[in-house]
Amino acid sequence: QVQLVESGGGLVQPGGSLRLSCAASGSIFSIYHMDWYRQAPGKQRELVATSGGSTNYADSVKGRFTISRDNAKSTVYLQMNSLKPEDTAVYYCYAAVSSGGYWGQGTQVTVSS
Repeated sequence: QVQLVESGGGLVQPGGSLRLSCAASGSIFSIYHMDWYRQAPGKQRELVATSGGSTNYADSVKGRFTISRDNAKSTVYLQMNSLKPEDTAVYYCYAAVSSGGYWGQGTQVTVSS
């Protein structure tokens, strides 16, 4: 079992920045990689960034978001810069393991003036 706890969401003005954190606990040795997804109201959940062997980003966030991982703290981060109203969503952390994966509870990010 893996437990994921996200933090760092909130309300920010357009052009602002936020840093999300996702701390993993439990069977962390079983984690292959950790990713960030988001789900906006009325839309499907989408992959934002992945921190596997190489980092990959959704086209909509390239150049603005950066995923990083601190293995010593079993934590993955998502640095979000130049935020836009369309980035408003619940952001979820996902940890991939051999038998599937685990989701965090989500953290709300709202970009609005």
